Amino acid sequence: MPGGAKGPGIFFILPCIDSYKKIDLRVVSFDVPPQEILSKDSVTVAVDAVVYFRISNATISVTNVEDASRSTKLLAQTTLRNILGTRTLAEMLSDREAISHQMQSTLDEATDPWGVKVERVEVKDVRLPLQLQRAMAAEAEATREAGAKVIAAEGEQKASRALREAAEVVGYY
Repeated sequence: MPGGAKGPGIFFILPCIDSYKKIDLRVVSFDVPPQEILSKDSVTVAVDAVVYFRISNATISVTNVEDASRSTKLLAQTTLRNILGTRTLAEMLSDREAISHQMQSTLDEATDPWGVKVERVEVKDVRLPLQLQRAMAAEAEATREAGAKVIAAEGEQKASRALREAAEVVGYY
């Protein structure tokens, strides 16, 4: 690349002397395939995400890494596994925005020498194993039933107090 990076317009290339590579500088997005991740509290979840990035420096992108797009995709997969492996299931479900921000900053820092700028990362889905979903639903149902029993017991207690007070009132007359 003797002339360096070029902008829009017409350029003359001598095929026997010069070579060129066309680089798209627009923001590109890709899906991170679902990753099976073991959380900090030993729960296996499947998580997938979307990464938005662009080539910020075409010359560095061509000279420092063979395929910037593919390398960014592979790095996104490993970064997702590494970051979520340090989180509990509750954190994964509640702190998606913090996870996305941490992943974006980590990826952006790692891809900077490649001439790549990671614009945004979004965690799309956190899927729990089916048996864990059933267990959580059963736990929620049991909690609701226990709450209903407590409310019913409090109602019966109030009713018995009212009956006792009524009996005392009737007994005094």
